[in-house]
Amino acid sequence: MSSKRGPHTNEIGLTYSDYRDLPSTLCKGCGHDSVTSQIISVAFELSLKPHEIIRLSGIGCSSKSAAYFFGRSHGFNSLHGRMPSLGTGALVANHHLAAIGVSGDGDTASIGMGQFKHLLRRNLRMVYIIENNGVYGLTKGQFSATADLGQELKYAGRNEFPPGDLCMEAIISGCGFVARSFSGDPQQVRELLKAALSHRGTAVLDIISPCVTFNNSDSSTKSYRWGKENAESLHDIHYVPVREEIAIEEFNPGETRSVDFHDGSHILLQKLDDEYDPSDRLSAISRLEKARQEGEFVTGLIYVNQERPSLTEILDLVDTPLAMLPEDKLRPSPEALRDILRSYT
Repeated sequence: MSSKRGPHTNEIGLTYSDYRDLPSTLCKGCGHDSVTSQIISVAFELSLKPHEIIRLSGIGCSSKSAAYFFGRSHGFNSLHGRMPSLGTGALVANHHLAAIGVSGDGDTASIGMGQFKHLLRRNLRMVYIIENNGVYGLTKGQFSATADLGQELKYAGRNEFPPGDLCMEAIISGCGFVARSFSGDPQQVRELLKAALSHRGTAVLDIISPCVTFNNSDSSTKSYRWGKENAESLHDIHYVPVREEIAIEEFNPGETRSVDFHDGSHILLQKLDDEYDPSDRLSAISRLEKARQEGEFVTGLIYVNQERPSLTEILDLVDTPLAMLPEDKLRPSPEALRDILRSYT
C-alpha cells in the first residue's frame, strides 16, 4: 500500500475509487446508495485502512449495500437478523478491527430484534447502520416493524400496527451513541458517521432511506419528500479530528458544544433547541416521544454516553488478537490440564 499522497489520494495513498467495491444492483434512486456514497467519502477522508475494517450485514436490500464499499476489507454477509452474533465472534477474535455493520428495519426490528438488543447490552465496538425504509423491499414491499400505523400500500394493504422506534430501543437497551439521519441529507450523514467511528462501543445510526419502488408515497414518513419537508435537526454537526484543537466555554442557543470521544476526537454541536442535551438519557427518550406524538422527524445526535466500557474492555482481552495468538498460548500443556483435573478431586 502506497504512503505517498498525490493530488487525488488521501494520507495513505488511496484514491476515492479504492474504497468502492461491486457496482450497486439496487433500484435507481434508492436511498441506500446515497448512504453507501457517504461511507466511501468518510473512509477516504479519514484515510481508513481497508484491511483494518470488517464489514458485516444480514439479509435484505440494505444488507446488499455492504458489497458496494471497502473492496479490500474483511467482510461477512450473515443470516437474516444474525449480524450481531457474527460481529461479536469476529471482534472478540480480533478486537483491532473496526466494524461497520449495515442492516435494515426488517433485519433489525423484526427477526433480529433480540440480537440487536443484546448487542447493545454488551457494547461491542461497531458502527451499526440501519437503512430504514419501512418495507421489505427485497420480497416485494410487505410492511416492516417500522411502517407507519394506518399506512396503505398497493400490494400490502393497510398496516394496523404501530411502528417500532429503533432509536428509542437503542437508548433503552444501553447504547451509548444513538443518532438518526436522512439519506437525503448527505452532510449530516457524513459527520455522524465520522463521530460513530470514534465511539468506544456500539454506535447506532438509524438512517431513513426511502424505497423508491414500494414505499415512496408522499404521506409516508419513510418517503423522500416527507423527510425533506419534515426533518428537524436537533443541532448542526461538525466532526473535528483529533489533530485540531477546540475550546468551548459555554453552550447557549446558537453556540457550540464539544462532545469528546475516546480517541481524542470531537463532534461539535451547534444548538438549535434551547433545552436539548444529547448527554441526558431521560431528555433523549422524552424528545423521541415528543417527536412521535407531534409527527416530527428529528435528526442528529440524539444520545451519547462515553462512560460505558466496551465488550473488549469488559472481557479484558490481551492486546494481541486471539486469532493471532500461537498455539502454545492458546492450548494448555498436559501438565496444566492434569493440575486442573486434580483440582476437581
